[in-house]
Amino acid sequence: MLETPFADVVLNDEGFSIPELKWREMLFTGAMRAVGAHFERDIARPLPIFEIPDLFPPGIRFQVHKTGGRVHLKRV
Repeated sequence: MLETPFADVVLNDEGFSIPELKWREMLFTGAMRAVGAHFERDIARPLPIFEIPDLFPPGIRFQVHKTGGRVHLKRV
């Protein structure tokens, strides 16, 4: 089976989740940065490709928690 991490987004009632490895990549590259207790996209840094567009719009903060190898994100 061909892995497509850019397509591995699970939508739910409160937001969505992505694989923890993808989240770690986003933190490492600086695409997401901590702002207090939340995270926000840094528009000066490249964001990895996702199959669903506009998951991380500029200026929107996210509450983040990790569970079972996935990172769950909820807009705040």
